[in-house]
Amino acid sequence: MRRLLCWMLFALWSGTALAAEPPIFSSGSGAIRGYDPVAYFTAGRPTKGREAYTTRYMDADWYFTSAENRDLFVAMPEKYAPQYGGYCAWAVANGYTATTDPWAWAVVDGRLYLNYSQGVQRKWRQDIPGNIARADANWPQVLEQ
Repeated sequence: MRRLLCWMLFALWSGTALAAEPPIFSSGSGAIRGYDPVAYFTAGRPTKGREAYTTRYMDADWYFTSAENRDLFVAMPEKYAPQYGGYCAWAVANGYTATTDPWAWAVVDGRLYLNYSQGVQRKWRQDIPGNIARADANWPQVLEQ
């Protein structure tokens, strides 16, 4: 117990965040609120995944509409997983993390981006290349803030 307390005090003193955000935004219903990340590419819209088709990736549960979509994701998660771990692309571009709405989405240059809301997404769309460049520069360091 004493060692744990000492370690925690050292971590706080050294500036190490004990409560960093996980690398994947996940709610009680799974990564990206249980929506199928592959469906954004194949169906062209957000589609709620099913418990029967799940996989675990980066310590999060991912849900899919079919075994085929799950298998596509497992084969190439970097292609289908949303950028910035599914956190809001606008928030990451501005140096922080925020949850996302699966209906506030865009595929840009073959990559899936999610936003906090459709209102925030309108702001993000005003300068997509600039916002992506800023978010790329901030990621993954924003998880530690």
